[in-house]
Amino acid sequence: MFQTILFDFDGTVFDTVEGITKSIRYALQKHGTDAELSELRCFAGPPLIDKFVEVYGVTQKEAEQLVVDFRERYSPVGVYESAPFPGIRELTEKLHAAGKKVGIATSKPQSMAELLLERDGLRGCFDAVAGSDPGLNNNAKWEVVFRAMQACSAAPETTVLVGDTKYDAAGARQAGIPCIGVRWGYAAEGELEAAGIPIAETMDELYQMLTE
Repeated sequence: MFQTILFDFDGTVFDTVEGITKSIRYALQKHGTDAELSELRCFAGPPLIDKFVEVYGVTQKEAEQLVVDFRERYSPVGVYESAPFPGIRELTEKLHAAGKKVGIATSKPQSMAELLLERDGLRGCFDAVAGSDPGLNNNAKWEVVFRAMQACSAAPETTVLVGDTKYDAAGARQAGIPCIGVRWGYAAEGELEAAGIPIAETMDELYQMLTE
């Protein structure tokens, strides 16, 4: 039985896609490239440097500059173009009532995750928040998972990560814990199935999977 539940942030706890995609587009436009916002949903969640390299074939240095340009819009504007998914507060309250520890493990800079949780009165719903470093060299997913586990004094055999993409599944695997996917996030069609993880369609179904 799971005793510690770790949540990814973007696409799992918060709907942040509007601010991220608009800020990615802003960065691309500064470099003479454009894209439809719908094409940029894949940037919501994973480390941005890796994603710029993967999607646009840029060099590491070019990707780092794109992240700087992304933050030029995201830090003052885009981060606020977001909201928690309906039902997340109630879910965490039910998990706590069931005796579970609840944490955040995100590739998002920790300060931004904390900011949004505080803004919407959700910081108290989580026993620990582990995010990436503020610099360009974001921590790998398994590293933030490991730090969240340490903060919760969690044992791998009783810990699970809840996420919305293949990056969460891979990070959980590297950290030695299972992963449950959620349907309401930003995964491409068939992505979660290909990752080979169980998938919750709704918050209620997720609660049942976490406590059964």
